[in-house]
Amino acid sequence: MVVELNRSNSVANHFLAEMRDVGVQKDPMRFRRNLERMGEVFAYELSKTLAYVEQEVASPLGVARMMLPAEQPVLCTILRAGLPLHQGLLNYFDRADNAFVSAYRKHRKGEDGFDVEVEYLSSPSIEDRVLIISDPMLATGRSMALVYKAMLRMGKPKAVHVVSVIASNEGVEFAQRHFPANTYFWLGAVDSEMTAEAYIVPGLGDAGDLAYGNKI
Repeated sequence: MVVELNRSNSVANHFLAEMRDVGVQKDPMRFRRNLERMGEVFAYELSKTLAYVEQEVASPLGVARMMLPAEQPVLCTILRAGLPLHQGLLNYFDRADNAFVSAYRKHRKGEDGFDVEVEYLSSPSIEDRVLIISDPMLATGRSMALVYKAMLRMGKPKAVHVVSVIASNEGVEFAQRHFPANTYFWLGAVDSEMTAEAYIVPGLGDAGDLAYGNKI
């Protein structure tokens, strides 16, 4: 299942527009906050698909019967760009367990191509749990697929949710081929083009650099 938030009118389009806007991008704090706010929107929409159980909640005047989440998910993000988006998800799934993975593009000397390297992973068991993997950009889809493969060392989840602010058509198709059938893709927008260096067009640029400064 693929959900594109920009296919319906909502305040998420405002956050996304500011993240794309080259003028607004000059304010890193604003960019990080918009990533966080997108994470909150994704968390709300995603929460509608989870399992719930009825519980009694005591108020000062009586007892209310409420439908509450049956379990908390495991939130996984890809360092470093994914941190603000992860925080937005965590703001709503505030009792969730957390996982962090270091993945980066390792460019081949003198070539346009690159390999994706996964170096570090910190995670609880994900056996039979709901796994949410977030990264602002789903370009080629290779990083996301490799992170999921690495996470399988921690168990087999019963459901997977992939959260990205902007994706490419190619990236979505690649990820769909490399994730299990019970995977939901939650995307802010899907753009049709990518550059030779695998940057999404129109996209928004390098989310990690915009959030935390240029890297060498």
